Amino acid sequence: MSTFMKHWAQRLRASGKPAYLLIPELLAEDVASGRLTPGDRLPPLRDLANALGLNYTTLARAMAEAQKRGQIDARPGRGSFVRSAAPAMPLRGGGAAEMTMNLPPEPTDPQLLSRMAEGCKQMYEDPRRLLAHLRYQDFGGSSADRDAGARWLNGIMGATSAERVLVGPGIHGILCGLMSLLARPGDTVCVESVSYPGIKALATQLGVKLHALPVDQDGICPQHFEEACKHVHPKALYCNPTMLNPTSVTMSPRRREALADIALRYAVPIIEDDAYGALPAKRPTTLAELAPELTYHVTGFAKCLGAGLRVAYVHAPTVQATQRLAGAMRALTVMAAPPTVSLATQWINDGTASLVVQAIRKETNVRQALLSKHLSNWEVWSQPDCFHAWLQLPETLSPNEAAAFWRSRGVAAVASTAFATNTAPPRAVRLCLGGATTASQCEQSLRVVADVLRHPQQVHASVM
Repeated sequence: MSTFMKHWAQRLRASGKPAYLLIPELLAEDVASGRLTPGDRLPPLRDLANALGLNYTTLARAMAEAQKRGQIDARPGRGSFVRSAAPAMPLRGGGAAEMTMNLPPEPTDPQLLSRMAEGCKQMYEDPRRLLAHLRYQDFGGSSADRDAGARWLNGIMGATSAERVLVGPGIHGILCGLMSLLARPGDTVCVESVSYPGIKALATQLGVKLHALPVDQDGICPQHFEEACKHVHPKALYCNPTMLNPTSVTMSPRRREALADIALRYAVPIIEDDAYGALPAKRPTTLAELAPELTYHVTGFAKCLGAGLRVAYVHAPTVQATQRLAGAMRALTVMAAPPTVSLATQWINDGTASLVVQAIRKETNVRQALLSKHLSNWEVWSQPDCFHAWLQLPETLSPNEAAAFWRSRGVAAVASTAFATNTAPPRAVRLCLGGATTASQCEQSLRVVADVLRHPQQVHASVM
C-alpha cells in the first residue's frame, strides 16, 4: 500500500466526517504537502476502495466530488490523474488572479479617463467630506446612495423603489447575505449546471446543497426546474439570466416567462444575479419584472465599470424583505466602504457611469469581431456586447489541460470544472476578452487559442 493510501486509511478511521467529503480534503492536503504531485495517476477505483476499506459506491462519490472541485482529471480508459494547479504567474503587469477572473475591457479614451480622475479628486477636496468617509455609515447606504442605486437599477430592470434598495460591498457580499437568509444548512438551492464559481464557494461555506439544472443556448430548461420544485423543494432559485458566466447565454424571453411562472406557482424565491445587466444595448425583460413578489434583483459595477469598484445594489421584493436582508448583510459585512459607495453615487449622478459602460460596450464589440475572425471555425458561444466566450473543445483536448496551457501563454482561460455544479462538466473553457489588455493583445491571445485548436498535440507534449 502506498504512503498516501496508508495516510488516507488512518484519517478515514479516525474521522467522523463522511468519506466522500473527507477524501477530497485529504487529496488537497497531500498535493500541498508534496505527498502527491500533479500528474500522478491514482489507483483504479476498486483497488483504492479495498485499500481504504470503503465500498465502491462511496469511493466513486468521493472521486466525483474531487473532480467537481477540479482536483483530478478522469480520462476514459486511462484512469484518474491528480490535476496541476493554475500557474501562479503575473499577467501583463497584474496579479495571477487576472488569469481566472472575468474582467471588462478598460476604458482608454483620454477624455473619459480624465473625467473619471476628476471625479475621484473632487471627493476629497473638502476635508469634511474626507472625514465623513472615515466614519461608520448607515447600513445599506444613505438615502442619497440608495436613490442613486434605484436610478441605476431603473435602466436595467425597469421601475424601482428606493425603499427596497440596499447598497452592498459587491455582488458576492449580497449573495452571501441572500443565501444565508433564504437557506439553512442542509437546504437546497437550484442553480444552472454551469454557474458563477462564487455561488459554489458560498454554498460550501454555508452548508447549502446546490441542485444543478441543465442549460442550453436558451438558458435553464423549465421542466427540470418544475421537477425540482415538486421533488427537491428548493428554498430558492439562483440564476444569471443575462450573459451567463461562463457560457455567455442570455435566457430567452419564453424561458424567463416559464421560470417566473413556475417560481410563482411553487412560491420559490428567485435570486437574479444580473452582474452583466448594464451591458446589452437592448435590455431584456428581467425576472424581477415577471415575478416582482419573489425576486431579489442584484447588480453591481464589477463587470460594467471595473472589478475594484466593490459596490452593488439589490432590489428586494418587499420593504419587509429588504429589512430582513439588511439584518443578514449587516451581520456578515457591516457596510460597504463609504469612499467607493460615494464615488459610485457621484458617477451615477453626473453620468460618468453610463459613459464608462458605453465605452466598455464599444470596445467589447471590437473584441467580439476579433473572436469571430480567429475562432469562426470552432463552436463558440458568445454575443456582441459580452466580453467572455464559451469555447467547446474537440475530443482531443482536455479542458483542464488546455486551460492551463493557455494560461501559461498569457491567455485568460478557465476550464469548465470551475463552473460545473454537477459531476459532469462539459468539454469547454471560458475565454475572457477583457482585462488590462489592448485589442492587439487580445487578438494575439486568440491566435494562440486557434493555434492550439489546430495543433492540439502541443498541449499533450507539455504535460507528459
